[in-house]
Amino acid sequence: LRFIKKTLKNHAEEVVTLHKGTPMTLKAVFQSMNLSTYDLTVDMLDVHADRNTFHRFDKFNAKYNPIGESRLREVFLKTDNYMNGKYFARIIKEVASDLEESKYQNAELRLSIYGKSTGEWAKLAKWAIQYHVYSDNVRWLIQIPRLYDIFKSNKIMNNFQEFLSNIFKPLFEVTNDPNSNLELHKFLTHVVGFDSVDDESKPENPMLDPEVKTPEEWDDEENPPYAYYLYYMYANITVLNHFRKEQGLNTFVLRP
Repeated sequence: LRFIKKTLKNHAEEVVTLHKGTPMTLKAVFQSMNLSTYDLTVDMLDVHADRNTFHRFDKFNAKYNPIGESRLREVFLKTDNYMNGKYFARIIKEVASDLEESKYQNAELRLSIYGKSTGEWAKLAKWAIQYHVYSDNVRWLIQIPRLYDIFKSNKIMNNFQEFLSNIFKPLFEVTNDPNSNLELHKFLTHVVGFDSVDDESKPENPMLDPEVKTPEEWDDEENPPYAYYLYYMYANITVLNHFRKEQGLNTFVLRP
């Protein structure tokens, strides 16, 4: 809340997003929602975490949008937006400096990799290095939403193997040759592990037997079961960890 108010006061004329192709300033975004700095309160932002938030991913997602507005989430909480994640980086730096001041508090913050394209890692690392969101008191956990079915129905990919390759191929490449992307190499030294996220209240068919399709064959419209996602994440991370250890680099945990 402090950050949003401060930014509205000092950077109201900054162009923060494109709406149907036309640039919008921060002021215009708030005007389009009939809001001014005086109206904003903590209750109104409605981003408190409570018990339900951890139990139900849909509730978590709803809380993730300040005032229930996905536009505010995009402006303030995304690394990959019109301003290349400038505001999000500033918020993180403020949180980090509070932690550094209190000395004995550490945070493990989460960033998402969606597996939509192989360029995501490079973009995320570029953001982290460009804005120097590094802090001794912060480590990063990468969360991977289980969105294969959405990418498949939007014809972004043909099979589950493409989803896995988009996530892991860049990591193997940069482990093999850190110079191929120094920003990613540096960023990964502060990543501790991976999480798998989605709405866990969704019913699914958990059948895994020897006849189950391999990822290249999995071209169904529906999502593979949770166990399938987890197995292939685990298998890739295990091999990656052996490889990184041989190269004298840090390794990752799987903490779903």
